[in-house]
Amino acid sequence: MKTIPHSLFTEFDIELFKAGKHYRLYEKMGAHLTELDGVKGTYFAVWAPAAKAVSVIGDFNYWLEGENPLFVRWDGSGIWEGFVPNVDKGSKYKYKIQSHHNDIKTEKADPFAFYCETPPNTASVVWDTRHKWKDAKWMDKRAGKNSLQSPFSVYEVHLGSWKKKVEENRSLSYVELADELVQYVKEMQFTHVEFMPIMEYPYDPSWGYQLVGYFAPTSRFGKPEDFMLLVDKFHQAGIGVILDWVPSHFPDDAHGLGFFDGTHLYEHPDRRKGYHPDWKSLIFNYGRNEVRSFLISNAIFWLDKYHADGLRVDAVASMLYLDYSRKDGEWEPNIYGGRENLEAVSFLKELNEAVYGSFTGVQTIAEESTSFPMVSRPTYIGGLGFGMKWMMGWMHDTLEYFKKEPIYRRHHQNDLTFSMTYAFTENFMLPLSHDEVVYGKHSILGRMPGDEWQRFANLRLLYSFMFTHPGAKLLFMGGEFGQSGEWNFEQSLDWHLLEYNYHNGIKNLVTALNKLYKKQPALYEKQFAGDGFEWINYSDSENSVIAYMRKGEKEEENLIIVCNLTPVIRDNYRIGVPVQGKLKEIFNSDDAAFGGSGVKNKTVKTESIAWNHKPYSAELVLPPLATVVFTMKEK
Repeated sequence: MKTIPHSLFTEFDIELFKAGKHYRLYEKMGAHLTELDGVKGTYFAVWAPAAKAVSVIGDFNYWLEGENPLFVRWDGSGIWEGFVPNVDKGSKYKYKIQSHHNDIKTEKADPFAFYCETPPNTASVVWDTRHKWKDAKWMDKRAGKNSLQSPFSVYEVHLGSWKKKVEENRSLSYVELADELVQYVKEMQFTHVEFMPIMEYPYDPSWGYQLVGYFAPTSRFGKPEDFMLLVDKFHQAGIGVILDWVPSHFPDDAHGLGFFDGTHLYEHPDRRKGYHPDWKSLIFNYGRNEVRSFLISNAIFWLDKYHADGLRVDAVASMLYLDYSRKDGEWEPNIYGGRENLEAVSFLKELNEAVYGSFTGVQTIAEESTSFPMVSRPTYIGGLGFGMKWMMGWMHDTLEYFKKEPIYRRHHQNDLTFSMTYAFTENFMLPLSHDEVVYGKHSILGRMPGDEWQRFANLRLLYSFMFTHPGAKLLFMGGEFGQSGEWNFEQSLDWHLLEYNYHNGIKNLVTALNKLYKKQPALYEKQFAGDGFEWINYSDSENSVIAYMRKGEKEEENLIIVCNLTPVIRDNYRIGVPVQGKLKEIFNSDDAAFGGSGVKNKTVKTESIAWNHKPYSAELVLPPLATVVFTMKEK
């Protein structure tokens, strides 16, 4: 069973790889089941330019070095390859690499493996993923469903802790999730689901953000085709799937990408650029063409083979700045004397150009926490090219405001209204993510002040403000029913809380908000455009009330939203309106079905009294700690 010289690469493939322009390396690199001269086996290819010798070791050769050596290509690409007969699907393997660098030997998992052993085991597994997709209807209509002019309400999920089989002390499998999670997300009326990283990772407490198997869905929950089934079922239910993707750093586990061929192959050799002090992990060398090919191929892979509808790109700020989490003297300025990482900026632009150039109807979403300009603007006008960016400022200011007792809110109204001064500088997504419910921050409900009724009323008010504020939405699992405690990745969500009316009321509220968002074009058609929003009154800090309009393509579909941020019922509260006619209440977060007190407005007639710089006005009843939404019908 000796290795036979064989190659899947053409000269053009090699030219693209060296230039950093090969975006489908997964079709060539790694382990591929094939047949050579009538003999079935597996073709292996790995990039290890500093290697003196490379062998495939596995359960088919007793893990012995030298039994199946690979052959280095003659073209200087640094690729070692070969065909090993009779190695079948399910075979476990690694690469044994002897380096020219001090004869160091490393034993590495395959960077391009499609399947991995379940941690703590670390071998790669030969796999040939097959799935008969049944999502043609979704894929045909995806461009419309996934566009920036459509509702975009995301349910963020950590698969290992969404729900547990308590009696078996395990998480649900991909197949079980394809039934339970899909049904739940559909019932809750979310338009999208986002998975925290599902690529293979060795360390559970990293939540998946320290990747080793970039091309393999974690085997913790099943086989690759099982994960395909999960995506397929979401699509059949009309729900988009976004994957968390981590090109910013990777762990230094012995079997991983670090020091791969005895040299700094994937990571930047300068520790000032190649090591993350925060996460104690390694940083990719974005200036190395072959590394760019690896990363962009990986992004393309999940959109291609797994039909993902978008990628949420983690920790973009850490990529953009050379001084990120570094003190003076711990970083070196770029060639222009600035702190921007020009190689990372270039990489992100190329990534987005490749993604949007290869697929119709996909989105990339940046988790970027600074004021770096034009993150979600096209590259041809100087932007980074992302479709959306997380609005971290809104998240921070809003949560800071809501944790204050209502009596003090009059002094901090600017915290709530400030986001509108920059809301349309990017295509923003409003995130209440996993990061906001860990490390002593409390759950979202746990931050709300007051007695039990007020805490739940504040939460209903917060979510209603979020869903009527411009931008896409993201809510971390558990938030949709008012999880009481912080998120713990080792435990299931506290589903028993739904036995209580207040928690069930939050669930009903979020479902209603998702329906409202999808039904009312004024909430999504211009969610990223300045002419889709207009203040009615942002300065009534004495009463802690704000009022604004959301606008769509048709004027008659415009909405009026009023938020009462104190627990005082305000009768005869006057607001200005642009037209004469009637206001009809279509949503009220104080509804009894949501756990509220049931204070409502009947149809309200406008009056010819100018108010808030508007020609007409109307007197409303403002429920306590509530958001009320009205349609306007012109006389």
